[in-house]
Amino acid sequence: MVTKNELKYIRRLNNKSERIKNNQFVVEGEKSIKDFLSSDYNLKKLFSTHPEDFNLFDKTVKISLSQLKQISFLKSPNKHLGVFEIKNKELKKNSQYILLDSINDPGNLGTIIRSAEWFGFKQIICSKNSVDCYNPKVVQASMGSLSRMDIIYTDLIKFIRNEKIPVFGTSKEGKSILEFSKNINSGIWIFGSEANGISNDISELCDSFYSIPKLNKEILTESLNLSTSASLVMGYLKLFNRSLDL
Repeated sequence: MVTKNELKYIRRLNNKSERIKNNQFVVEGEKSIKDFLSSDYNLKKLFSTHPEDFNLFDKTVKISLSQLKQISFLKSPNKHLGVFEIKNKELKKNSQYILLDSINDPGNLGTIIRSAEWFGFKQIICSKNSVDCYNPKVVQASMGSLSRMDIIYTDLIKFIRNEKIPVFGTSKEGKSILEFSKNINSGIWIFGSEANGISNDISELCDSFYSIPKLNKEILTESLNLSTSASLVMGYLKLFNRSLDL
């Protein structure tokens, strides 16, 4: 039986400070929960209107639909809500890196995580002021991909200077990504927020800038959504530059 204190506690996990303090976060929906259960994340407790969907009775608390609605962060709660333990991720050396500078929109981060996994990336590096990857909206938008991706938060300037490999910024004023040389087999790719783009101090560290070309000049749309742009760039790097070790 679920207690009122447990219901209040789960709602507090919507706040980053509470997630950090308790080292826990929320995952909702059967598919996403199963993805995290199949990973190295540790389930603390499962709250479910249908416990029979999981063979986890020692960690499952049966709740009513009205109770699920009280603790869910979704408009339409999906039978199950799991509380998992946060894992500390370590940066891994690679030939290519995806960096996100001051990304505030949780939907964008979640979608970028999902796309990055689709195109074979294993980690994403974020500035310390970017949205928390364990934000419920990020977790939901990643559709389970977060369970298999390493999201690292660090000082981007120090990271870039330490790597000593080519640095590529993304900007709608940059040259077409189609001009990117297939002979370049290492690099750091940086994406900034939709509102402000890449910050000035990080832009100064970029060797060149690239953009997604508008194929029809008569189109009035000024720019693409950040997650769409990042997905297209990652797809280009993976699909059209097979020499890259992603």
